[in-house]
Amino acid sequence: MTSSSKAGAVLSLGRIYCDLVFRGLDGPPQLGREVFAEDFKLTPGGGALITAAHLAGLGRTAAPVARFGTDGLSRSVSHEIEALGLDLRFLDHHDTAGPQLTVVMVGEGDRAFLSKRAGHARPQSFEESLAWGEAQHLHIAEYATLHEMPDAIAAAKRHGLSVSIDPSWDDQLIRDPQLFERCAGADIFLPNQEEAHALTGHADPARALAELARHFPIVAVKCGGDGAYLAVDGQTLHLPSPAVEVIDTTGAGDAFNAGFLHAWLNGADGSECLAAAIAVGTKSVQASGGTGSLRISA
Repeated sequence: MTSSSKAGAVLSLGRIYCDLVFRGLDGPPQLGREVFAEDFKLTPGGGALITAAHLAGLGRTAAPVARFGTDGLSRSVSHEIEALGLDLRFLDHHDTAGPQLTVVMVGEGDRAFLSKRAGHARPQSFEESLAWGEAQHLHIAEYATLHEMPDAIAAAKRHGLSVSIDPSWDDQLIRDPQLFERCAGADIFLPNQEEAHALTGHADPARALAELARHFPIVAVKCGGDGAYLAVDGQTLHLPSPAVEVIDTTGAGDAFNAGFLHAWLNGADGSECLAAAIAVGTKSVQASGGTGSLRISA
C-alpha cells in the first residue's frame, strides 16, 4: 500500500445538491397518499461536498470541483457551504447548475432518495484545478460524473495526482458495461455493499471484494453497521463498526471516504486507513445530514 506522505490538498469532483432531509416518517411515501415527518433539515449535500467537508474537518485542505446553481434553493445553503472550511476557488457558479436537489427520506435503519440533476457535470475550473500546485489527489464522488467526463482520471494522472472513485448508486449506470474500463487508472475504489453486489453479482462482500480487487489496487467495500472490507497488497482486511445510536446514515459512506483518504495520503497502512474511515463514518451517522456531525465535539 503506497501513497505520498505529503499533506497535499484533495480535489473532490462531483455534483453538489441541496439535501432536503425528512426524518421520523409515519411510513414510506406512496402515490396518492400523504405522510408526515417529525423532523426536517435543509443542508448542502452530494458526495463531492460531503467528502471534502469531512476532509477539511480532519485538517486537510479540500477543494470541491463542481458546478453550483445561482437559484434561490442553492443560495439558501451557500452560507453553510462557506462555513465548512473548504477551499472554494474551483466552485463554478452558473444559473444552469441548479436547482439540484435530493429529497432524503429517513426510515428505520435506512433511507431513500429522490434526486434531480441540473445541467452537465463538468465545471469550467476542472483543468485549472488539476494544475493547482497544492493538489495531491483527485476524488471522484460518483460514477455519473466520470460517465460525463471520461477523461478525468487520465487528466489527473498526467498532473501526477492519485485518484479515488466512489461509484455511488445510479439505477442505470451502476450496471454500465464500460464502468471498469472508464475507471481504469484509479488507485482506490470505494463502493458500498449494494454497489459491489451490482458490479460483481456477489452478495457476499468478501467475494465481491475479491472480484473488484482484480480491477483496482485498493478496494474498500462499505457495509454500514457491519463495518467494511479492504483489499490491498494481496491481503484482505475486515473491521466492524462500533455500536452507536444511528440518527441518519445520509452521507456516511462519503464521510468514510474522507477518513480513508486522509489516512492513506498520510502514509498509513491498510488497517489504520480502515479504522480511520470507520471512525469518521460512525461519527457521521450520529447527526442529521451529511455534514451535521462536523458540529459535534470530538
